[in-house]
Amino acid sequence: MSESSNTAVLALDGGGTRCRLAYHSGAGVISVEAGSANVSTDFDGAIRQIKDGLSALAQKVGCPVTDLMRAPCFLGLAGVTGAEMALRLQHALPFEFSRIADDRPAALRGALGLRDGVVAHCGTGSFFAAQIDGHMRFVGGWGPVLGDEASAQWIGRHALRAVLDCVDDLRAPTPLSDRLLADHGGAAGIVRFAGTASPAALGGLAPLVTQFADAGDDLAMAVMRLGAEEIAHLVPVLGWRPGMALCLTGGIAPHFAPFLPHDLRASVVAPDGAPLAGALALAREFAEELANECN
Repeated sequence: MSESSNTAVLALDGGGTRCRLAYHSGAGVISVEAGSANVSTDFDGAIRQIKDGLSALAQKVGCPVTDLMRAPCFLGLAGVTGAEMALRLQHALPFEFSRIADDRPAALRGALGLRDGVVAHCGTGSFFAAQIDGHMRFVGGWGPVLGDEASAQWIGRHALRAVLDCVDDLRAPTPLSDRLLADHGGAAGIVRFAGTASPAALGGLAPLVTQFADAGDDLAMAVMRLGAEEIAHLVPVLGWRPGMALCLTGGIAPHFAPFLPHDLRASVVAPDGAPLAGALALAREFAEELANECN
């Protein structure tokens, strides 16, 4: 399907860390950023962030918010788990024309454009997606309790679990285990922290894990290998084959590349664009569908 650029469109890409909003017209793309917008974790908070973002975007565009609300809009938001949540969002955000999905289609389209390939998206949360012969397929994205394999919070949680194995003499201590024990005041402090930590707080440990893994820390590398094994297992299930593009998107995903099998590692390519670019592309497709319906 061709993507028309003649109609002004609005796009939102919202996740557990931030929400990005963009307005595209013949004059170009104007974008702003707001705070966390996971509608399952905190619906009311996500709506506030989206509305604040719309106000900031309207000010930057130089138009009333009501004008933005009339533009065909694609919303890709973390926590949209089905039609019921999408309907709730439609009532809370009365756009004149809107298409609502979770945050995965925008990330997939942004990373791959229109080419075939697979995306392993590992940020605070995670999901895996394929775009092959024009069809999208998604796996995962079920949140920190039941899913989010190889995500930043998943890595943080597994690192803490491995540190407790060191305390129990089930594995040899390393500089990373010593550092995490010191940071949390010992094993009891790690247990207290893990018992109440949000996904974002657990994910905040991931940069430390990748830093120590880069330095050759055995525990850190073992945890990173666990994440790479999840990617290596799921990507072929989605239809990936050697030579097909594999994009590692999200904050921690590129750090898994050295731990992947050779055939996967050799297929890793840089994403075409960010999820917001994908949301804009999907918004333009939606606008074109609306225009065709009117003809």
